[in-house]
Amino acid sequence: MEKQKVYIETSVISYLTSKPSRDLIIAGHQKLTLDWWKKSKIKFDCYISQFVLDEIAKGDRIASSERLSITKNIPLLEYTEEIDKLAIQYVKLLNIPEKSRTDAFHLAIAVWFEIDYLLSWNCKHIANAVVNYKLREYNKTNSLFVPILCTPTELLEV
Repeated sequence: MEKQKVYIETSVISYLTSKPSRDLIIAGHQKLTLDWWKKSKIKFDCYISQFVLDEIAKGDRIASSERLSITKNIPLLEYTEEIDKLAIQYVKLLNIPEKSRTDAFHLAIAVWFEIDYLLSWNCKHIANAVVNYKLREYNKTNSLFVPILCTPTELLEV
């Protein structure tokens, strides 16, 4: 049986490699992310994009180096003009602000490459029930693939 596909969005890599937080919710997310990475990641074919690499390369040099290192063996999905057009539609559909525009590209890539799950801790613009609903309705209407937008918690016990 073929493995299901997961697109790993930037926030997952950030939670995986960041110093333990004093904020209990963030610390819990970090622990769940580590658990998913160690126990469940192997059950999926995982992918990232250049957008993920660009985002994780920002910030502190040592931290960004660690983030980049953890992704070195994860296949990169290629950017296409069709993804650009789709992302622009998602920016409008989901009312994504300019500073968060990359979130629309993560969604578009997962759709374009028919990735089963888009894994994210970004619950404002990605792993969110309203976003899931709007994306599903738009994609069904336009005969596009509908990925499942979720957090590592939701894919932990597979």
